[in-house]
Amino acid sequence: MNDNHPAGHGPTRALTVADVLALPVLAAGQPQVVTGVAHLERPVGWVHITELTDPASFLKGGELVLTTGMPLPDDVPGVRRYVDELADVGAAALVIELVRRYHRPPDALVDACRLRGLPLVTLAKDVNFLEVTQVVHALLLGNQADAMRRTQRIHEVFTALTLRGAGPEDVVRAAADMCGRTVVLENLAHQALVCEPSGGTVEEALTGWEQRSRATGAHDHTATCGPAGWLTAPVEYQGERWGRVVMLPSRTDGPAFGPEHVTVLERTAMALTVARLIHHTPWERTAHRNALRDLVDQRHRSAEDAHARCAALGLPTDRSRFVATLVDLRTGSGGTEAETRLSQELRTAGVSALVGELAPDRLGILLALRPSQPWRPVVERICGTALSLAPRAVVSVGSEITDLSDTARSFREAARVAEATPPGQPLPPDRSFHELSDIGLHRLLYTLREDTRIQEYAEQQLGRLIDHDTQHGTDLLTTLRHYLEAAGNKTTAARRGGLSRETMYQRLRTIERLLDRDLEAGEQRTELHAALMALDVLRTH
Repeated sequence: MNDNHPAGHGPTRALTVADVLALPVLAAGQPQVVTGVAHLERPVGWVHITELTDPASFLKGGELVLTTGMPLPDDVPGVRRYVDELADVGAAALVIELVRRYHRPPDALVDACRLRGLPLVTLAKDVNFLEVTQVVHALLLGNQADAMRRTQRIHEVFTALTLRGAGPEDVVRAAADMCGRTVVLENLAHQALVCEPSGGTVEEALTGWEQRSRATGAHDHTATCGPAGWLTAPVEYQGERWGRVVMLPSRTDGPAFGPEHVTVLERTAMALTVARLIHHTPWERTAHRNALRDLVDQRHRSAEDAHARCAALGLPTDRSRFVATLVDLRTGSGGTEAETRLSQELRTAGVSALVGELAPDRLGILLALRPSQPWRPVVERICGTALSLAPRAVVSVGSEITDLSDTARSFREAARVAEATPPGQPLPPDRSFHELSDIGLHRLLYTLREDTRIQEYAEQQLGRLIDHDTQHGTDLLTTLRHYLEAAGNKTTAARRGGLSRETMYQRLRTIERLLDRDLEAGEQRTELHAALMALDVLRTH
């Protein structure tokens, strides 16, 4: 029900005084607005033709009053009383024909209308008042029928969402699409959990969210409130409030909200209540998970949008340092419990972070640290919690960053560390996590173990030696390993293999013949050593 949508796809906005004056049937009378120009956007609910001295007794408010001026009192007090009664009942405007009794509006009438802010419109030519009522009433009745159809459509859309078990993101998105307004779901701490901007950006919608939200005050019913004129509705069940859904005003100068916006927001709140009851994952966890995935996959429209969204979730984005951390549980049972426990542990430690499942058995954590706060003790705390939940868990860390827009890079680095970490990979004695500096040649080859070029290289360098060992029952590959690990020192290699020096020399000559290699050449030894390490990681896999 976007206000800017063409007819048939959105609401027909309320007919205003300005709209009625622009109709050909009235425009033919050459209407002139004498007073109340600022109030021409008043909605017109009906047209009332009157030649009575007290027409207000027959009005309910919102009427456009048409008169020839014949019944107007002659005295100033009478004119003022006439206008006061129209204004008090809420008449939309007074239209007087300057054909029969008057050829210019009486000064008393102009003054009284100006004083009460009642639009006074004069017609210089004769107009068929009956035709005016027919045209305007046809439009009004058509609007009412359209409104009924749109209301029915609203209920159908939200009923369908509820029946298919839609989550909060789908519900909020439907509300924003239907209204053409930005819709936000927030929790009781005034954190924006779901934001669907319409006609603007996330940055415009969420910048300074908590402060702006608190300024609106709290209401136990759907209401337009606060200095910015937000339309809000509580989301609650059996007296327990979970948050509220907010519709932001349009950025245009049009009317703020109409009855259909209220209907949409109330149905949104009801659908969110049902979604909360059938989806047991807390809204906050889902919001963190989605925000984290959008950062990792770089799905934000701009860096400013990313900053605004994360800040609206309570993550400090100014004067912070960020560290991307991956927790691979390696349990095969998912990370729901670990996600909850790690979030609780970080909150207990007073550390701001986004925690969310990025893939089955893989949790992502974006730590937001104060300038002087070291990140290693925080990651060690994460390791302790992760290992208590999954003894085979592996924690990998990307490089520290100072700009939120570099989050994806830090997570890619952490992912490379994780990919380069074989099961059971030993850690340095002073820490429980893996980082970029740990990736040496062996772990780099482990990362590339599925690349056929690595497999071909290992086979090309060592295949003939392995075949010889298989066919003759020898173990020349082990001899080569001892020699390479001893950096070409034959005495040390012989001792490690439990061989005599003569046997070692003999075996090395056989290896050189089989591989057509000179083991005294440093570069060739390096190539064979790399091939041997590649073979090891391939066999580990």
